[in-house]
Amino acid sequence: MSNAVPPLLTTLVDDAAVFPPGSATLADAIPAHEAHRRSWYAQLIGPLLVPVADREAVPPGTAIGLIGEPPPDLAPSVRQVECPVAKRGEDPLPGIERMAPLIRKNGMLQWYLEVPLAWGLVTGLDAIAALRGDGLPVAAKFRTGGLAAELFPTPVELAAVICACRDRDLPFKLTAGLHHAVRHTDAETGLVHHGFLNILAAVLAAVDGAEPGDLALLLASTEGHPLADLVRPQLHRERPLWVGFGSCSVQDPVGDLVTLGLLDRPVAS
Repeated sequence: MSNAVPPLLTTLVDDAAVFPPGSATLADAIPAHEAHRRSWYAQLIGPLLVPVADREAVPPGTAIGLIGEPPPDLAPSVRQVECPVAKRGEDPLPGIERMAPLIRKNGMLQWYLEVPLAWGLVTGLDAIAALRGDGLPVAAKFRTGGLAAELFPTPVELAAVICACRDRDLPFKLTAGLHHAVRHTDAETGLVHHGFLNILAAVLAAVDGAEPGDLALLLASTEGHPLADLVRPQLHRERPLWVGFGSCSVQDPVGDLVTLGLLDRPVAS
C-alpha cells in the first residue's frame, strides 16, 4: 500500500513510545516501531524518538531521533536531534548560540531547537531563522501540553506562534499533549488538549494568508468532521511549515485519521 498515506500526512507522526504517558521500554518500543515501518501506514511515521542517554541501546540500522542535550559525536543512525535551549522564563538566545557550533559541525542532521512559549520567544525565533538563513538544517520546536494547565498554550497563543513561524518561513515541530486529532478534554486530568487535525487546518490556513484570529477559531474547534472537510481537498499537497509531532501511541492518530476519512485502511483480502 505505497499510496495509502497522502502527501499531506507523510511523516506527520514521530514514534515517541518511550516517553510519557506511554513510557514503553526500549525492548518493547523497538520491535513495535519496526512493525509500524512495515505496516500499511508506514509513510505516516517518522523516526523512533529516544532519550540521548539510551542511544547506544538501539540496534544499528534503526533510524532514530535524539531527545535532549546531544553528545559531541553522533552515530550515523541518528536522523534528527531535538533539544531544549532554555527553561520556561529563561532567555532562549544564549542556548541557541551555544548550540550553533554543534549544528554547523553536524549539518547533515535535522535539528529542532525547543523554545519555551514564554518570554524571549520572538528573539529566539529570529535567531533560529537566522541560522536557517545561513543554510543550516534547523527548525523550531514547541510544547503544546504537559502535566499542568499552564503548559498548554491557548488557541490564541498557538495561533500567534504559527503565524510568527510563517512570517519567518521557519518550519516547526510540536510535542506533548497531541494525543488525538481533535481538541478535547482529557477525562482523567480535566486538561484540554489540542488536536493535531486542528493544528493542520490552522497551518494550511496560515500559509494561505489567514491571520491569528482566524487560526484561533480553527484551533478551538471540537468538531472533527468539519475540520476533516477543510483538510481533505489538500491531501495531495506536501505539508507546509509544520514538520509534525511525536506521539507516544502511534495507533491513536492512525485510528483517528481513519475514523475521519483522511486515511484509507486497506481491506483484508
